[in-house]
Amino acid sequence: MADVTITELAKMVGVPEDRLLEQIKEAGLPQTKAEDTMTNEERTALLMSLKSKHGEDTSGGATPRKITLKRKTVETLKTSDNQGRSKAVNVEVRKKRTYVKRSVEEAQLEAERKEAEQRAQEEKERLEKEALEKAKKSGDKAAKDDSAGVKDSASKVPFSLKKDAAEDLPIDEKSEARRDHKKGATRKDSINVNSEVLDKKKANLRRREKDEEAKKFQRVRSSDDFILDDDQEFDDTARRRGRRKLSQGQKEHKFEMPTDFISREIEVPEAISVGDLAQRLSLKSGELIKSLMGMGVMATLNHMLDQDTSILLVEELGHKAKPVSDHALEENLVESIKYEGEEVSRAPVVTVMGHVDHGKTSLLDYIRKSSVTEGEAGGITQHIGAYHVDTDSGMITFLDTPGHAAFSAMRSRGAQATDIVILVVAGDDGVKPQTEEAVQHSQASGVPIVVAINKMDKEGVDVDRVKNELAAKGLTPEEWGGDTQFIEVSAHTGKGIPELLEAVLLQAELLELKAIKDCPAKGVVIESRLDKGRGPVATVLVQNGTLKMSDVILAGHEVGKIRAMIDETGKQIKEAGPSIPVEILGLNGTPDAGDDFLVVQDEKKAREVAEFRMNKFRELQVAKQQAAKMEAVFATIGDEEKKLLNVVLKTDVRGSLEAISAALLGLGNEEVSVNIISSGVGGISETDVQLAQTSKATIIGFNVRADKAARALVENESLELRYYSVIYDLIDDVKAVMSGMLAPELQEEILGVAEVRDIFTSPKFGSIAGSMVIEGVVYRSKPIRVLRDDVVIYEGELESLRRFKDEASEVRNGMECGIGVKNYTDVRVGDKIEVYERKEVARTLA
Repeated sequence: MADVTITELAKMVGVPEDRLLEQIKEAGLPQTKAEDTMTNEERTALLMSLKSKHGEDTSGGATPRKITLKRKTVETLKTSDNQGRSKAVNVEVRKKRTYVKRSVEEAQLEAERKEAEQRAQEEKERLEKEALEKAKKSGDKAAKDDSAGVKDSASKVPFSLKKDAAEDLPIDEKSEARRDHKKGATRKDSINVNSEVLDKKKANLRRREKDEEAKKFQRVRSSDDFILDDDQEFDDTARRRGRRKLSQGQKEHKFEMPTDFISREIEVPEAISVGDLAQRLSLKSGELIKSLMGMGVMATLNHMLDQDTSILLVEELGHKAKPVSDHALEENLVESIKYEGEEVSRAPVVTVMGHVDHGKTSLLDYIRKSSVTEGEAGGITQHIGAYHVDTDSGMITFLDTPGHAAFSAMRSRGAQATDIVILVVAGDDGVKPQTEEAVQHSQASGVPIVVAINKMDKEGVDVDRVKNELAAKGLTPEEWGGDTQFIEVSAHTGKGIPELLEAVLLQAELLELKAIKDCPAKGVVIESRLDKGRGPVATVLVQNGTLKMSDVILAGHEVGKIRAMIDETGKQIKEAGPSIPVEILGLNGTPDAGDDFLVVQDEKKAREVAEFRMNKFRELQVAKQQAAKMEAVFATIGDEEKKLLNVVLKTDVRGSLEAISAALLGLGNEEVSVNIISSGVGGISETDVQLAQTSKATIIGFNVRADKAARALVENESLELRYYSVIYDLIDDVKAVMSGMLAPELQEEILGVAEVRDIFTSPKFGSIAGSMVIEGVVYRSKPIRVLRDDVVIYEGELESLRRFKDEASEVRNGMECGIGVKNYTDVRVGDKIEVYERKEVARTLA
């Protein structure tokens, strides 16, 4: 055929042009317009594409025998609950219909059916013709009636009988019927023969209808999608209702337990109970416990197995173990966050560290042109302050850390979250313990140090001494050939401040600090507290990305959506970029200082991770308590009961809580210790007072106060409530209370010594030692020791003390006396009688 256009082809096949163009496009042919022509090969390719689309095999093989059509619809049903309220339920209906193409055998049967039908028609015509000829010869009217009856009976033969009439007629009966006709047999006999044939055909018809009915219900039903077996029987009622009638054998289930072992891959977490592992292995717990006993492990149903033991057990049972980390959920969440974008320069984060009262906060005050020190209780910093300052050379973020010994954890966090450390050392005081600790934290974190020698405006400053002491700690000045910058400054006059900032920015340029700005934010929690009006408040430092309002943030085991962002000046802001400290509101709790935070997109996953972290934290706390209880039990075996000072501690910020808790727990010894019953951030509530009442604890508030209900309960129950604003006073008072709980120390004091010069016998007291007091005073009412050759041979008390014949209560040095020792008569000349007393001396906690 010659080339034809798309328009002509559409008219030939009877489809719209647009539909034909879509089919041509799906077939991958180049024609796009109705005027384009198609060759014979392209029409063949289009035909093959359409055939393959409709399920036909175009590869030259066997054509498909089955086509399955699927349809899915969604309907809405209205139902009502127990309370009569209506609700809509979406119901999804899936239908599937399968069409099966006839096989070659079925085609042959159809051809045979048509052939048999044709032979039956020829036989009917022959019989009619013979009947008419017979009637003409005999002239009998009855014969005509018989002919009419044969015609009617033949016409009433069912269609299914006609197709096999010739085949099903026996050969003997055919020949016999023909002989009867030749011999002039009557038409009545011929009709009787045909009646027998009809009876057989009816029986065959009933048999075929039954077979067709059974085959009909073997098809896949579109309504309920199940296949009926050949041996299922149906009654009329069940068929009309669309239900099947099952036999007794079919009502029994045909499930058989698999005889072959099936090896599966079992996920094994870091810790799993025996019961949970048995459930994953599809085994009974008893069988698993037997296997453990065979491995030498005695376990119960709730016994926790570690990962190594679980892997060995799973492999012993023939399965394949797949170790799974407990932190998989957390790791998947972190991996789903993409930190991609262009890196830009960011401001350095500088931590100011040093010994207490060396001028760290005052130095920052001068840089910020503010007065923070005046607002600090006792003039000392007690939590981390975060500020960012715009200088002439660029922006710098400062972290001010406490210098008191109790805030070691804060200084450690400050060194880990920073880029540069300014080590402040007082020129008139030199290197102190907290100075050395700050150097150790900085060196452990690998952070460069810039030394600021402060208080240069005071007299008695020795710069060389400071340099020598720091050089011994590994900080060698640049002028001595080292790499540490030493800047002489004064927080009061401002001397050296510009040089200090220039040194910091120079160090920052060498570090080449970079961050991605356009990505989800992440950073570290600097501080957190519980505000009575605003709820949990966290001070965070953004290290990467941009923190925005309404971001979902995950910090430690706390999660929430940011409701407000406030900078260090108290102004609300909408976003915070890298190296910017900011206060955020919206978390469901106060995270621990030093926790990492990150912004996530999926709030549901974030809450799952937070709940997982909280559960792990609780398990760890319970494990610590159990271990502490066992250690306490073993430690107190055979010893006196250890005294405990129970304390309920509430502070203003999380960092102070951590520092004070560590300081109080470090005050104890083997006789007395502090037991923190409860601790938290925020004001003292009635619940805290009730807990203190139950546990007989002292309530300590650090920069917080009790509410009205809590104060009333404290007064009614006569509980001890103490407020503090300076950590020095808190620790000193607790130390004094613990010292009072210590058992007093017994000290012996020798009051006098008498030497035996002679022995007298008294009928009333027995042996009397005539003695001379050679030291101190001998008292009658005090305990004594008898020494022989400076060795104690007896301890007891005096029975009598006489001066000449008179009783005496005491005899002084250089005087003679008679001494009677109670219940002891083996006193000899030369023995010494020592008089002493025991005194209780109050102990103090070191």
